[in-house]
Amino acid sequence: MSEGIPAMWMRGGTSKGLYFLKDDIPTDIAERESFLLAIFGSPDNLQINGIGGGSPLTSKVAIVSKSKRPDVDIDYLFLQVAVDDYLVSTSQNCGNILAGIAPFAIERGLIKPEKDKTSIKIFMENSSQVAIATVETPDGKLTYKGNTFIDGVTSPSAPITLEFLDIKGSLCGALLPSGNPTDEVNGYSVTMIDNGMPCVIIEATQLGLEGNENVEELEKNSVLKETLEVLRLKCGKIMNLGDVKEKTVPKMTIVSKPLQNGMINTRTFIPHRCHQSIGVFGAISVVTACLIKDTQANSMSIIPRGEKKLCSIEHPSGQMQVLAELRDEKIKSTAILRTARKLFDGMVFPDGETVKDI
Repeated sequence: MSEGIPAMWMRGGTSKGLYFLKDDIPTDIAERESFLLAIFGSPDNLQINGIGGGSPLTSKVAIVSKSKRPDVDIDYLFLQVAVDDYLVSTSQNCGNILAGIAPFAIERGLIKPEKDKTSIKIFMENSSQVAIATVETPDGKLTYKGNTFIDGVTSPSAPITLEFLDIKGSLCGALLPSGNPTDEVNGYSVTMIDNGMPCVIIEATQLGLEGNENVEELEKNSVLKETLEVLRLKCGKIMNLGDVKEKTVPKMTIVSKPLQNGMINTRTFIPHRCHQSIGVFGAISVVTACLIKDTQANSMSIIPRGEKKLCSIEHPSGQMQVLAELRDEKIKSTAILRTARKLFDGMVFPDGETVKDI
């Protein structure tokens, strides 16, 4: 019988993933990838021989450790386990899984909770940047119970605030990797941006869409998906990401005028499946694009007044709120409200080596 590995299954924001302590899993990258593919049951659209749920949103991993960096509490590495391919990617952050890092760190005894609220500085290894997560710890005890709803999750939980001070150019090296708010690529006008998540933003009408299409309709549109992938591969090189054929970035975000009194309406491919909502960092990049003149998002956005702006990004499951604080017309910081919940804590069992077909 295989030896079990300690792991916690958590919902973070609108995603689910396995959370591991760094010391509990293989350090060799190839061995780690084989281990995770076996645990999740990939590649298989149903992931029937593992714990994955057949969706990129439920096939995620967090590796967590006590940080040795100055003025940082926790190190966090995110891994995306492909559903239908032999691929484990570290090429991006995940802000939804980030929402579970502070609770997990407290659960595992890496951080001692303070009275009422506990703020934890988290180093995001994928992008070498820091986020501050604040969780509810009444009487010095972690709680998941609360009255905070987020769209895409059916029940309320305790609020978790995620604050990002400087995440521009997280993977591309610059907020606007091409140096332009809009570029012409393959005959399409696009905005390539990276404020925590590399995104290619394109107006829905350019693709023959209204922008209000549901996820199932977009998933069935093979012509659209092929168009987006060809465009993604070309933009990836422009964005300093190299050949992105085997990468999960950049994300492709289709935008249109808001339908529900939000700031803007979105449909996002991550990159080959349509997101049921929108990722945390993806939402921040979209908000940023809305606030920059001459981007694909700016002209159709309803922008709140003031230097502190509560920006609602519409997506298929509702809206996501991003608080953006500006100073001298530049974004000083962004923050977002998420929730998380522990689903189970126990052991996972790899089924042996994962061997590619010859």
